[in-house]
Amino acid sequence: MNNAEIAAALDELGVLYELDGAVKYRVLAYGTAATAIRESPVSVAELAAAGRATEIPGVGKTLAEKIDALLETGEIPAAAKLKAKFPATLIAVTRVPGLGSKTARRLYDELGVATLEDLREAAESQKIRELKGLGAKAEERILASLERIGEEGEPVAGRLLLSKVRPIAEQLAAALREHPAANRVEVAGSVRRWAETCKDIDLIATADEPASLSEHLASHPLIAAAGTPGPNGVRAQTHNGVSVDLRIVPPAAFGNLLQHFTGSKAHNVQLREEAVSRGLSVSEHGITETESGEVDLCESEEAVYERLGYTYIEPELRENRGELKAAREGTLPDLIELEDVRGDLHSHTTLSDGRNTLEEMADAGRERGYAYLAITDHSASHGFGDHVTPERLWERIEEIRAWNKGKRGFRLLAGSEVNIGLDGSLDYPEDLVEALDWVVASVHTSFAISEREMTERVLAAIENPQVDCIGHLTGRLIGRREPYGIDVEAVAEAAARTGTMIEINGNPNRRDLSDRHARLAADAGVTIVLSTDAHGIDTLDNMAYAVATARRAWLTAADVANTRDWADFKKLLER
Repeated sequence: MNNAEIAAALDELGVLYELDGAVKYRVLAYGTAATAIRESPVSVAELAAAGRATEIPGVGKTLAEKIDALLETGEIPAAAKLKAKFPATLIAVTRVPGLGSKTARRLYDELGVATLEDLREAAESQKIRELKGLGAKAEERILASLERIGEEGEPVAGRLLLSKVRPIAEQLAAALREHPAANRVEVAGSVRRWAETCKDIDLIATADEPASLSEHLASHPLIAAAGTPGPNGVRAQTHNGVSVDLRIVPPAAFGNLLQHFTGSKAHNVQLREEAVSRGLSVSEHGITETESGEVDLCESEEAVYERLGYTYIEPELRENRGELKAAREGTLPDLIELEDVRGDLHSHTTLSDGRNTLEEMADAGRERGYAYLAITDHSASHGFGDHVTPERLWERIEEIRAWNKGKRGFRLLAGSEVNIGLDGSLDYPEDLVEALDWVVASVHTSFAISEREMTERVLAAIENPQVDCIGHLTGRLIGRREPYGIDVEAVAEAAARTGTMIEINGNPNRRDLSDRHARLAADAGVTIVLSTDAHGIDTLDNMAYAVATARRAWLTAADVANTRDWADFKKLLER
């Protein structure tokens, strides 16, 4: 079994335990272990065979025994026992966004809901709203989730976060580049476009000895299984279930293949359609003049786009959102670069739920060459514990002022990520909020209110002159939690009018604003902030994901507040 299959079995067991009413920590333990196994770059089956499964984070002796049983018999005995108690189809019901195991068990017990079809029928016949604690809104959300599943399949099915796939892709590409046979090796596909999620890894290469390069990939430690290596490449799969496709091409056609497999599909379809109207046919094999049959091969992507009458289009823009028209007219934006960012405006320390101290975060920010870093620990009512009392925040303000004395070239900002109350109010006294250098206001509680109520809630915060920025506007967690209902256009209009900034949160689980919403906001006149929401010095690296989202949103350095040095950024706060 590969890692993905082992992880799926543990995930399933966790769901079954939750359906059976197991204590929360037991259920979480299986989910945590499954995640670690799914993401492990080495074979968990091999570790288990060597008696080393407990080296995996979250896997103790009991879980290791279950993994051994799974590998030996193909099933975990505890799961088999629970499957006899619940219909197998009930697991699919638990995975409907916004439902969960406890609600699924209740619907099963009280309404006999055992399948997705049963769930739809119960919702459409308005039986769910009759259950205490659910109601009409819950019923409407369930129907909406079922519609999404019906239209698109299970959300993010078979896809992983970019942050889980990109490091593997880069490691494999680096290993190929080091091989003596390699000439050029590039990562293509959704990884290269910095999409939010990825289904597989595409690698494009040229080589002096193509078959040798294919064999090198097939034998890499990250690869669990591979097809037959050949001169044109090889298909393989990593231990954590990611498909890898290496394609090797003569140097003369490298640009054609790289452009084609970078995508996206919508971009390439539009590219081909526009080419046909000019008597050309475009594919990974070259650009063919329809009338003469003459084929042009291109060593670079720049040459591909130039031959078709476009300026070069950056990979992040290739989503068929007007980039071809802009490239033909020469109006593509000069996209923001990671090096343009002068500071990070959303970070946490051990004062709330961070992993590093104020001093450690400050040193890490300065080492990155930043001009400023905002410390924004959670406010008193953010709902997850480890909050900062007003008294302790006053002390933190003094600590930061003392830290800044005598230092040049780098400044710490005394800030807070303040929870937005149901009425849009902030949960600190006004004089305390006024004393802060930087205020990020975010929704952390009561996600289930209506879109109108959520919009009014955030609009009230935007109207507060003490609020500098709105954090992770839609509250989404990619593949785990749907965005809550909010009128983004109304929010953007208000933020532009008041001068309130809105962040692109670089946490790869969030990337919120999304690229579409960020472009909408910037077009409305909103000043965007790129931040990491770092909870440790390691996650300051998440700025790369914030920048990638900004690039996918067509943003330039001028659109982003924290590309400014401290003197110019401070002027933005004097609105």
